[in-house]
Amino acid sequence: MSPAPADGRADVIGPNVAGTLDALFRERVRRMPEAIAYRAFDAAQGEWREYRWAEMAGRVGQWQSALVAEGLLPGERIAIALPNGPDWVCVDQAALGLGLVDVPLYVDDRPENVAFLLANSGARLLVIDTLARWQSLASAVAAVATLERVVVLGPLDAGSDPLLVAADRWLPPGHHELRTSAAAPDDLATLVYTSGTTGRPKGVLLSHRNILSVAHAALQRVQAYPDDVFLSFLPLAHLFERTAGYYLPMMAGATVAHARGVLQLAEDLQTIRPTALIAVPRVFETLHARLQRELQRSGWLARRIFSLAVRTGWQYDRYRQHKRSRPASAVLWPVLSRRVASRLHARLGGRLRVAVSGGAALPPAIARTFIGLGLPVLQGYGLTEASPVVSVNALDDNEPASVGPPLPGVEVRFGAQDELLVRGPNVMKGYWQNPSATAAAIDPDGWLHTNDRGGFDAAGRICITGRLNEIIVMSNGEKVSPEDLEMAIRMDPWVEQCMVVGEGEPFLAALVVVAHGPWTQFAKSHDLDAANPASLAHPRLQRVLLKHLNAQLSAFPKYARIRRVHALREPWTLENGLMTPTLKIRRKVLLQRYAGPIRAFYDRHPTEST
Repeated sequence: MSPAPADGRADVIGPNVAGTLDALFRERVRRMPEAIAYRAFDAAQGEWREYRWAEMAGRVGQWQSALVAEGLLPGERIAIALPNGPDWVCVDQAALGLGLVDVPLYVDDRPENVAFLLANSGARLLVIDTLARWQSLASAVAAVATLERVVVLGPLDAGSDPLLVAADRWLPPGHHELRTSAAAPDDLATLVYTSGTTGRPKGVLLSHRNILSVAHAALQRVQAYPDDVFLSFLPLAHLFERTAGYYLPMMAGATVAHARGVLQLAEDLQTIRPTALIAVPRVFETLHARLQRELQRSGWLARRIFSLAVRTGWQYDRYRQHKRSRPASAVLWPVLSRRVASRLHARLGGRLRVAVSGGAALPPAIARTFIGLGLPVLQGYGLTEASPVVSVNALDDNEPASVGPPLPGVEVRFGAQDELLVRGPNVMKGYWQNPSATAAAIDPDGWLHTNDRGGFDAAGRICITGRLNEIIVMSNGEKVSPEDLEMAIRMDPWVEQCMVVGEGEPFLAALVVVAHGPWTQFAKSHDLDAANPASLAHPRLQRVLLKHLNAQLSAFPKYARIRRVHALREPWTLENGLMTPTLKIRRKVLLQRYAGPIRAFYDRHPTEST
């Protein structure tokens, strides 16, 4: 694990000093005007550019003047649909500094969903990046009556929609001082919509205090320093990245580099060489799968050395955390670290001292692998309604089977059916224009009902055991958590993505997106056309997949075996509407999309039992 930055000095602006998110920005500008705030790739120049705090203040002031000219009043909503970058920060801070409420949108969201969010929030202004983006949205957004202006960062064609204006013509020239809002800590700062894994998204009302309290409490658990460099690649429209990868670094005075995108992530890691990374489990699962595929192509000796390195590193980490006596194998760790672990660190830039995983459950075996290779992956837990972090592990007390103790100032208890309940300054103000949903989520004593089940371990860490409404009840009365099974199945190199089904049925089945490498090798060895979807129905493939899936489920009860599988090659993505922005599957949508194959599992075998 890389050490803390060289000077080791913290410069945290606490909630009592800042009060509001825009005041946090102004105070950071005052303290560090010439320090590097952000780095971003300038596509026109073909190089990375640095943005200092003083420059950012001038750009925010410019955006504020333009918003004021639109006649926007405090409390009104504007929507942001931009890729991560300094412009996202400028729009956000300009809105906050005027007392406006911003509504973050995902740039790759479905047009009909964007239209719903704009209409539901009553947004008067939308900021997007390109004319092409607008062309994909225009027909769906045409009926949004409240939308009066769309600001486009890129160039516009002559004769474009009169609703549109190019940012370079709309933003006033010259220097513009930052404006200060009269907002109070408990005033509404942002309206963030849930990802909507089932049903329509709900707008979560979050105050300045909500978000500042989480950023500050997280810094008490995992410190950050002015010398730190965060690599921001999860969408800023998601509150996990926004709180932990934007406001938290600002509170600590750290630099944030905005990655170009997922496709360039490997290259950006090498260029930026971050010290801190905020990610979702899918990122670590993908990296782990790549390591496993490389090992499969290596000789048995390389695989033995890798396993020895992981096992030794894990034992050494337990010793380092004062949880066990010094293992005899510790003498091997320096050699194994140089020969094996250093390769992983090099892929991530060579300076990464902390990585936080949130948004979904990270398989403990994957976490143990990375921790064993000297990369401290800290699993946390939260939800948008909790701004969005409830708990996270610490560097000196990292137990990957848990999601860590509650953050300082956050209360947690377990209610009926072991449901996790949360109370504290991080709990939302409620749902936008939905008092019945608010009353259902927050009880009269102020406890937020999360719909997640769990308990505490002996050390007071939270352990999540499943969702209240995502339990499969089979026709024989047996109950299984599909998420637990799917997490285990995804550990197999054959499996890219999967969903387990079987509600009300006599046995479990699975939809599986097969990994490219194993599938192409199988197709070649069986004289199949890998590009032809019909090849996926080959009986031999079905048997191979079932063998691999059930090998991963050997620790589960017998009734939790997979009896039928439907193989797919098209990945489930945010763009095709089958994944949430934190890369969790949209279970209800998948059930509808693949209703035919799922029905076929059971129509052909109506009397089979477990």
